[in-house]
Amino acid sequence: MPTVSAHVALTLAQHIDAVFGVMGNGNAYFLDAIETQTDAVFTAVRHEQGAVVAADAHFRASGRIAAGTSTYGAGFTNTLTALAEAVQAHVPLVLVVGDEPTSGPRPWDVDQIALASAVGARTYTVGHADAAATTVIAIEHALTYRVPVVLAIPYDVASFEAGAVPEAPMPRIPAPLAPRGEFAEGTLSEIAAALTGASRPFLLAGRGAWLAGAGPALGELARLTGALTASSALGRGVFAETQYDLGVTGGFGADGAMELIRTADVAVVFGASLNQFTMRFGELFAPGTRVFQIDIAPAATHPHVGGFVRADARLAAEELVARVGSATTTAPWRETVDVAAARTYDEGDALAPDGRLDPRSAARRIAELLPSDRVVVSDGGHFIGWANMYWPVEAPDRMMMVGTAFQSIGQGWPSVVGAALARRESTVVLTSGDGGGLMAIADLESAVRAAQGRGIAVIWNDAAYGAEVNLYGLKGLAEGPMRIPEVDFAAFAAAVGAEGVVVKALADLDRLDSWTQEDAATRRFLLLDLRISGDVIAPYQQEIIRVNS
Repeated sequence: MPTVSAHVALTLAQHIDAVFGVMGNGNAYFLDAIETQTDAVFTAVRHEQGAVVAADAHFRASGRIAAGTSTYGAGFTNTLTALAEAVQAHVPLVLVVGDEPTSGPRPWDVDQIALASAVGARTYTVGHADAAATTVIAIEHALTYRVPVVLAIPYDVASFEAGAVPEAPMPRIPAPLAPRGEFAEGTLSEIAAALTGASRPFLLAGRGAWLAGAGPALGELARLTGALTASSALGRGVFAETQYDLGVTGGFGADGAMELIRTADVAVVFGASLNQFTMRFGELFAPGTRVFQIDIAPAATHPHVGGFVRADARLAAEELVARVGSATTTAPWRETVDVAAARTYDEGDALAPDGRLDPRSAARRIAELLPSDRVVVSDGGHFIGWANMYWPVEAPDRMMMVGTAFQSIGQGWPSVVGAALARRESTVVLTSGDGGGLMAIADLESAVRAAQGRGIAVIWNDAAYGAEVNLYGLKGLAEGPMRIPEVDFAAFAAAVGAEGVVVKALADLDRLDSWTQEDAATRRFLLLDLRISGDVIAPYQQEIIRVNS
């Protein structure tokens, strides 16, 4: 007879095909049912945080919701940082956990509902008679509000026999938010008129535009208006015509591209939150630029926005295409500027003055060697500038920065696990620092096991918490706590069956070149331990230093 845990597993598996986690007392019956009674694929990670991170990365890489699972108590508390990241990043997932028995907490139990609520995640607790229905409600909540939810199974209920699994309805997902009301109509007309009358129109798209499927409509709007385009860091690749695209805005952007954006007279933003990094701390647009924003947020998200429409990015873009019509500009701005030159980054030197590898030249060389069919997953830290500047990707679901929404590090290795399962044909490339890499080193094994010959890790090893050195060491604070004894990550790789290469010169990257020519079925996961100079500060970090000064 199916148990309550089996009701959860069987219902969950109707909508979710990937589960990541660590087995414990609280989720043993659930995982038994996943393994023996469903077609869902369970992938073990080595730390409970990795369960949530892998489910998060799986959604970002595929658009398909996934689940994480852990036991109660200490297992659950280990998930909280990753859970907070998923909340901040608006990533839907379901975290299935054990919980205290219905009779009350034991000495090792904690108030898990309160802890989840504290980081912004809602908890649904299953009972003896409603496990299937509650599971559907949890999935529906996650997908509707684009947030993680916790699905709790009380310890004394987990193994109860619950009878046949009832038919559960499909989760109901709201239709895309269409522009409504006279104010929205009026503002859309104002935007259309502004774009057609602009001398230097500019379109900016974020991850929200990608999730809405707005790319084709935005490309047509750019063509009709002669606009230059760009994206937020999480929206790169939305615009197909790269010859007119200025790349990523903010601190990851090239100086020439950012200078062009400041000359725009009209800017329309689709599905981007306009956070401080995208906006270059308020300096992305010139004071005279008319800025409009279209987003599903309740109101404009930046004070520079002069007109706001609450709507799905695709529906609004299609409406603007219809309103602009076929009257293309006679001398479109984008045909008069050298976009390729504007997007150029500093090439760097072979070695920095301290004799260690220059991360700019290393990043540029790696970009030349990486397979084109790649998915890049990024941990957090000073190094995030290098991949974001030098490694172009084809679409937003091919560059994921898991951890940056919550400003955390140590979520890189399990990101590989989720992305590798979501994109089974692509090469998954991790970019991580030595600080974050060490923090989550347990899941190096998980990453190697999940990606195998489709996995590459690039560790930017400067023997320090680089961001802290740049932000506080330069202010004269004691650097002892900011320094890390140089770690041999190549040896770590070898210990779990991967190939590790210490990279001290650009010529050492030739192994990446030969690795890409080998058969993915027989080659091993490749870890490149880049011994870089900490003296080369990424431009986005220089921007932060300037603001903090």
